[in-house]
Amino acid sequence: MQGISRRACLIAAAAPAGWLAVPGQAHAGGQLEEPLMDSVRTALSSAIANQAPPEPVFFSTESRLSYLRWLGTMSDRLRNRKPDWEVRRDFLQTVWYESKRAGLDVSLVMGLIQVESAFRKFAVSSVGARGYMQVMPFWTRVIGDGDPGKLFHMQTNLRFGCVILRHYIDREQGDLFMALGRYNGSRGKPPYPNAVFAAQRNWAFEAKTNLG
Repeated sequence: MQGISRRACLIAAAAPAGWLAVPGQAHAGGQLEEPLMDSVRTALSSAIANQAPPEPVFFSTESRLSYLRWLGTMSDRLRNRKPDWEVRRDFLQTVWYESKRAGLDVSLVMGLIQVESAFRKFAVSSVGARGYMQVMPFWTRVIGDGDPGKLFHMQTNLRFGCVILRHYIDREQGDLFMALGRYNGSRGKPPYPNAVFAAQRNWAFEAKTNLG
């Protein structure tokens, strides 16, 4: 997992209250369309192509139990936002799967979703970003099949969002502060990264490694 850069640690002590105080608002920032090298475009397209159901695979009893503890803890925290258990379980399982698939910290992705859409599947920002992770429609043309309506499909939206965030982290050489700013179209400005880092703390989870 990527760590938070020293710069981010220094500026993330307090997020502007406005970013976290309006639970129903989809924030207006959005990714900016930029030219992509053919190799990058191909890699991103390949990363979002497989739409198989997000079925976690565990290689030990301990890892499975750790996941179930995480699922139970996050379910309790998310209950007020998603009261239906099956909807909540499917959402959390997909977030976990897509985050791990992209090599992202699950709590970071949950914090980003909280800030971007307040966990609303059909959120649309003033600039047209869509869904849980507020993905801009141009991405479906650049690395998908060109159908922006699919961004309201849960797994598709989370897949795109996680792949795009991974791309920005790699582009910024692991600097989460700069990568989050790029994700929001506000690269180098602190309000959005600070808000995500603050929201991330709501979804922190300390895995237990002892089974006895």
